[in-house]
Amino acid sequence: MSLKGFVRELRGIRDDISTLSIGKLHAKGMGRRGRAHIAPEGGSELPCEVTDQSPWANLPPELLHDIIKRVEANETSWPARRDVVACASVCKSWREITKGIVKTPEQCGCLTFPISLKQPGPRDFPIQCFIRRERATSTYLLYLGLSPALSGDMSKLLLAAKKIRRATSTDFRISFIGSDFCPSSNTYVGKLKSNFLGTKFTIYDSQPPHPAMRSNCKPHRKIHSVQVSLLVPARNYNVATISYELNVLRTRGPRRMQCTMHSIPISSIEVGGTTPAPTEFISSSDERIPPSTISKSKDSLIEFSSTSLAQSNEQICSRKDPLVLKNKAPRWHEQLQCWCLNFKGRVTVASVKNFQLVAAVELGQNVPAEEQEKVILQFGKIGKDIFTMDYRYPLSAFQAFAICLSSFDTKPACE
Repeated sequence: MSLKGFVRELRGIRDDISTLSIGKLHAKGMGRRGRAHIAPEGGSELPCEVTDQSPWANLPPELLHDIIKRVEANETSWPARRDVVACASVCKSWREITKGIVKTPEQCGCLTFPISLKQPGPRDFPIQCFIRRERATSTYLLYLGLSPALSGDMSKLLLAAKKIRRATSTDFRISFIGSDFCPSSNTYVGKLKSNFLGTKFTIYDSQPPHPAMRSNCKPHRKIHSVQVSLLVPARNYNVATISYELNVLRTRGPRRMQCTMHSIPISSIEVGGTTPAPTEFISSSDERIPPSTISKSKDSLIEFSSTSLAQSNEQICSRKDPLVLKNKAPRWHEQLQCWCLNFKGRVTVASVKNFQLVAAVELGQNVPAEEQEKVILQFGKIGKDIFTMDYRYPLSAFQAFAICLSSFDTKPACE
């Protein structure tokens, strides 16, 4: 059988599996997903009878490895990349081999599985995306591609966010799909939370960013009384803080911001540095607050209050010298009479929301000059409710998207 015929057969198997398992997905509250979604791994579990009866389950591992490797090498971009996902959907043995072959975005520059959105981007070039704002529903959709005009209907939805206004703050709930933003859902990815003035934002991840953080960064969980379940799922990990500088004098110019990435050490951009990347999602049932830590004493309630717990997170993570990102300084263009940045054609409309972030390096840190000038994240407007987002190592798609969402919130004190 030729490789093309083999891929067509895989697509047929994938469609059959989707038909058989759609009832299970509805039972989990996920509904029907379009082909353009990166679906969470937990939602792709297949019934045992489907995987056991697969005619492809008993192929020799050496032959299977060679076939999947050829498919992965040939399909390097979406939508063709979904053939690789189809290989992982056949059965458990296929999934394990496919996961072993597919590399992280840092290594191959491709987004394949949902966990890719939590892994750092490539070092040598940015991953180019765009964000579509839907004002009527207060939702923001992140797509993989240069722009809607170039990608058309083949744009791949990566993440979605919904803006929720509260009396004293604003929340952006981030999900894998655009129809379910419930924190208890397995499609929930994390959230962005602002303070009252909209000058400080906190990024919360539903998963520990990497195994080393599991023991260092405690989950942000409100516990108001002792009458609470002893098994409280940990769904919010403080991974970053975004601060906007107040513009007291009302001077002209772009917003000034600073991002402290608690989950990324500054050593990640030093010579020979790396940043740990998650390899799989952790079930919420695996991350619990131990019953022994909850007592009826007053001291215990203070220890687990939301304020003290958040401060504890920042103190623990700050000991590792976190990566700090800052605005790249713009230059004043005399002829245009405006502040300008070189977005290399990716931004076409002037806006206070436009920004480029580079590493803020202090003396004594072994960071090369080229790394200090490298734009890690850039965000800008190209049309009505359409914005581009380009990110690279050491940020992940989720972290970059959350940072860009902070630019959509109203900040009268910063402009």
